[in-house]
Amino acid sequence: MAGSTLASPSADPVAGIVQTSAAVSPGRETWKRFRRHKLAMTSAVVLSLLILGVVVGPWIWAVPINEIDFSAQLQSPSLRHPFGTDDLGQDILARMMYGGRISLAVGLAAMVVATIVGVLIGAFAGMSRKYADPVLMWVTDLFLSLPQLPLLLLVIYFFREQLKAVFGVEGGVFVLIVVVIGGLRWMPVARLVRAQFFSLREKEFVEAARAQGATKFRQMVHHILPNALGPVIVASTIEVSSAIIAESTLSFLGLGFPPDIPTWGRLLFDAKDHLDSAPHWALFPGAAIFLTVLSINFIGDGLRDALDPRRVI
Repeated sequence: MAGSTLASPSADPVAGIVQTSAAVSPGRETWKRFRRHKLAMTSAVVLSLLILGVVVGPWIWAVPINEIDFSAQLQSPSLRHPFGTDDLGQDILARMMYGGRISLAVGLAAMVVATIVGVLIGAFAGMSRKYADPVLMWVTDLFLSLPQLPLLLLVIYFFREQLKAVFGVEGGVFVLIVVVIGGLRWMPVARLVRAQFFSLREKEFVEAARAQGATKFRQMVHHILPNALGPVIVASTIEVSSAIIAESTLSFLGLGFPPDIPTWGRLLFDAKDHLDSAPHWALFPGAAIFLTVLSINFIGDGLRDALDPRRVI
């Protein structure tokens, strides 16, 4: 009886440890570590509520965004207008929920553009051992040296009318802002991906794939890039907040979306002349930008810690 008990697999502590460690997938372990990051979890809840508000809110608070009521000009927050009204009597809550969709969409789309361009350039630079790497890094350093805000203003000023004629007013401005912001924000992602490729391309599993005859493209796509996605995901979250700030800056300077498309930055631009008489007009869109950017940055911090097992949370 004693011998059979000792021979039982369930009584073997080593086997139990192996079974337990094998049962925990990397994704579950990452999620477990992310949940321990209190600021990141709180920020995820706040960002989810903001997204839910701008997506579902206009159906619940069904007030036309361009409905003018001169009898309700610059009213303070009330039950009828929870966020108050602007100088035309338009409901700020309705305009914020509608404009929030565009502001968040600009941030996400510009992040996708910046990430795709950055990953492509960084991957080809990281896999190159001769000429492509110095040339691509020279281009990256050139873009990093450019003054981004003046260049943004210059490109949008010269090309916005052409794109309006092709995509319409809202679509043309959206495409231009996304392409310009994404096209000027890929450099940090490219440098990060290049560094990851330099570190991973000499690892044993890549050497094994190379010895089996894998092409450089297969090594890059199937072996190195999946192992470099952690830092890229973290960098991409930061790009969303940077793009939202860039769009808000452009709208605040009057070169973003037109007045009938009330993005958060455009609302701030329209409110700048009424800060004394109607501070609520600038307070709520400013708070939305602040909470969104802060939440995304804290989520990025949480992802960085969760994807790096060497960090103690």
